[in-house]
Order: sequence, then structure tokens, then C-alpha cells
Amino acid sequence: MTVFNEYAHYYDLLYRDKDYAGEAEYIHRLIKKHRPSANSILNLGCGSGRHDQELIKHGYHINGVDISAEMLVMAEKAANSSNNLTYHHGDIRSIHLGMQFDAVISLFHVISYQITNKDLMAAFNTARTHLKPGGVFIFDCWYGPAVLTNKPEVRVKELEDAEISITRIAQPVMYPNENLVDVNYHMFVKNKHTNNVSEIKETHKMRYLFVPEIQFLLEEFGFYVATFEEWMTRSKPGFGSWNIVIVAK
Repeated sequence: MTVFNEYAHYYDLLYRDKDYAGEAEYIHRLIKKHRPSANSILNLGCGSGRHDQELIKHGYHINGVDISAEMLVMAEKAANSSNNLTYHHGDIRSIHLGMQFDAVISLFHVISYQITNKDLMAAFNTARTHLKPGGVFIFDCWYGPAVLTNKPEVRVKELEDAEISITRIAQPVMYPNENLVDVNYHMFVKNKHTNNVSEIKETHKMRYLFVPEIQFLLEEFGFYVATFEEWMTRSKPGFGSWNIVIVAK
């Protein structure tokens, strides 16, 4: 099953408590610190567009790319014909828009979905190709030292709205020699009106990364790492930092 095909229908409900406004403000501050004049953004792996909807409040013109047609339907619906939002269906490893931007962003672990060196390098090349001279590339990812210190565990999440209730079980399988984790999602979705229950299974392969390898791969495309920090806290990453952000120029 293609990642996010069925899952996409329930994505915004599953992450309704995610602080998109706070995260967009955090990204806005990073952009303004490292590219003060920025007004255009390319979002690689934009999903349902929730970060974009917050970022345009800061005056940005945003183009979003996602491999999931289902996600893009949600993003375009939420965009409500905004002149500052444009979406493209495509793979971040290969898409060429023929445009350049002041900033390229890739959020919510999209880079960790690039599970091979070839995948990572292709995504980094896409970012480089679409950046104006002096532009900034900002992305987050799973941080290897923390993943290996606080290993993934089975997690159960339950939530509901007026129409459905969801139980999601996430069961991880680690592959230490590949720096990969299979996150096996098993979801039960109950329709509150009919009491019918549907079952969904998806496996999301995630790669955890280490700063030296990120630096090495980015340098292949003329980037240097301007800074890296724990996501949202701005602290120096450590063994408890599951998510870090990289700012490359």
C-alpha cells in the first residue's frame, strides 16, 4: 500500500492537536534569521498544507509539493483559492518546477522518509536546484543518538470527532544496520452512525540520521550547515532529542 493513501483521509484528525501555528512561527523566525529578505517558499512534502496556511500569514508566497494526491486534495481545499498558495503533485526526489525560491522547507520528518543515500541525495538536489543564490534550506528529521538511546515503543492513540472514532496502534521494528525503523500502523475506524468498523494497515519506513552524515551529503550539493538544534526548543541536541532541525545554506 502506498504510504498515506488511506491514512490521508484521517491525517488531520490524528494530528489535530499538533501546534502548526507555533511550528510555523518557529520556521518563520529561522527563515528571517538566515534569509531576512525571503518572501517565497517551496515546501517539499507539504501534506495537507497546515504549515502553509500558517506561514502565508507572514506574507510568504508558497508552493507545495507532495507525492500523495489525497493529501493535495486536502491542501487545495484548505487553501480556498488563496493567491499565495500553489500545489504540485510530484516526488520530492525528482520534481523540477522551473522556479527558484528564497527558502526550501521540508517538515514533519519528510526527510526521514528518504531511506537510502540515493533518496536523500535526490531530495537534497531538488532543494538545491530550487533555491535562489543565498537561499536557505530548512528541514527536520529523526535524530540517531536519541532514537538509539530511547528506542521506539508500541504506542496506542485513540481519538474521535462527531463522525468517527479511531484507534491507532503503532508497532516499530528497528533495523540497526540500515538506520531504519518500520512503523507499522494498524488502525480501526468506526463510523458512529452505522457502527461499521474499517481496518487499515500501513508501514512507514523511517530513517534516523546523524549530523556528520547530513553534513557530508549536503556538502555534495554545495550546502553548508549554518546551524542545527533540537526542534522547537533551540537547545543543543542530545540523547533525548528525537527531532532536530537543520538549517543549510
